[in-house]
Amino acid sequence: MTLKTLVFAAALMGSIVHAQSVEVKDAWVRTSVPGQRGTGAFMKLTAKDGATLVAVSSPVAGVSEVHEMKMEGDIMKMRALPAGLLLPAGKTVELKPGGYHLMLMDLKTALPKDSTIPLTLVFKDAKGVESRLELKVPVAVSAVSGAGPAAAAHKH
Repeated sequence: MTLKTLVFAAALMGSIVHAQSVEVKDAWVRTSVPGQRGTGAFMKLTAKDGATLVAVSSPVAGVSEVHEMKMEGDIMKMRALPAGLLLPAGKTVELKPGGYHLMLMDLKTALPKDSTIPLTLVFKDAKGVESRLELKVPVAVSAVSGAGPAAAAHKH
């Protein structure tokens, strides 16, 4: 079994995947149906020395962005984070429905339950060094029961 196969299998089992000083845990993507244009990806990120998640990409999406959802007055708003998502040193940041998440838009295919997709996460280290860490994460596609505000707002 190759290292790539082992990493892939570990991610599918909900284990932890490391990219130097960034740990990715419990990664998953919400299922989609034919014709659906977008979906969200979610996970827990912990940067040992601090980092910023500056970009995401996947061959299944024409556009991939780091997003946040938050209440502004009585309205839930979603927006891209062009400067990225800060990962404080040693603290776990959860990307979850209704909060920070990865938005996959212009989907090229439906993402059925129990399939997998590759994601590439790009990080900048805490010192601001321009070199970026790329982590290829095979992410299990899962269905989520119920449609909360995150699902309703994912209309692009």
